[in-house]
Parts: sequence; structure tokens; C-alpha cells
Amino acid sequence: MSQPLVTPTLRAAAPGLTAPTVRRRLAALLYEAVILFGVVFLAGYLFSTLTQQRNGLAHHNLLAGWIGFVVGVYFVWFWTHGGQTLPMKTWRLRVVGADGAPVSIGRAIGRYLLAWLWFLPPLAVHPLLGLRVPQTLVVAGVWFVVWAASGRFDPQRQFLHDRLAGTRVVQVVR
Repeated sequence: MSQPLVTPTLRAAAPGLTAPTVRRRLAALLYEAVILFGVVFLAGYLFSTLTQQRNGLAHHNLLAGWIGFVVGVYFVWFWTHGGQTLPMKTWRLRVVGADGAPVSIGRAIGRYLLAWLWFLPPLAVHPLLGLRVPQTLVVAGVWFVVWAASGRFDPQRQFLHDRLAGTRVVQVVR
């Protein structure tokens, strides 16, 4: 039986848990991208080996779904087993429920799906508006800044996807 992340005493004091700065969270996100490069590489290698994929366009939708699934399993596993990925441990961050309790599997899945709002809206306007790649990159950059600002202006410094998922990212004090 695993030990709970947050003791009843901490759970009662959940509103007092310290939220990290947006800068700290974005630094952890950048580190997460480095780790995810390896995870995505291995998932893609496994997929292409098992399907005998010889062309990058063969089964590309299935490959995208597989990688999305593998990345989802990665995040959900770590968020529900300690509340931290390796970059979050390095930057002393932890995902908890809005009440300070450990994150359930359902909430972790919801948080993962809602986190895609960082990327999907600007990518969706690319084909809808017939934008060229440089225009899409500008739209994506502006969207990223707007989404990051949602954490800056939130009273508890939480991003919108955390609010919607009923989770919080807090600083781990040692």
C-alpha cells in the first residue's frame, strides 16, 4: 500500500499550498519536452518496427494516435503515482487535486486531455483558414503566450487547463 502524498493535515491546509511562478512551470515544461523527445522516439520506433512501416506517410494517423496514447500513459502514470514527472521533481513541482489530495486517474486523464489546449487550437486554424506554416507558427506563438498568461493572471497562478481539470500545481517544500 502506497503512502498518501498529502496527509490529512496538509489536505486541510490545501488552500495555503504555494503555487509556483509561471516562469518555473514553463522551465519545467521545457525540460519535459526534452524527456518527451526520448519517449516519442521510442514509441515511434516501436510502432514502425511492429507495423513494418517503410514510409513515414504509411499509417501516419495511427502513429499519431499511438504516440498520443503513449504520452498520455506517461503523464497519467506519473501524476497518479507521486504527482511528479522527472522534470517536476527537478523543479520541485507536484500535481495535486484542487483540494490538495493526490490526483485520481480520471482527473489525470482529464488534465492530460485539457493540456492539449496549449497546442490544438492554433493547429486547428491552419487548415480551416488555409494558413501557411509561418503564419501558423505566429498564431501558435501568440496562443502559447495567451495561454501562459492565463496562469499569470489567475489568483492562484494556475493555468486554465488545471482549473478546468480540478487540479493544481504546487511547489514542493523540502
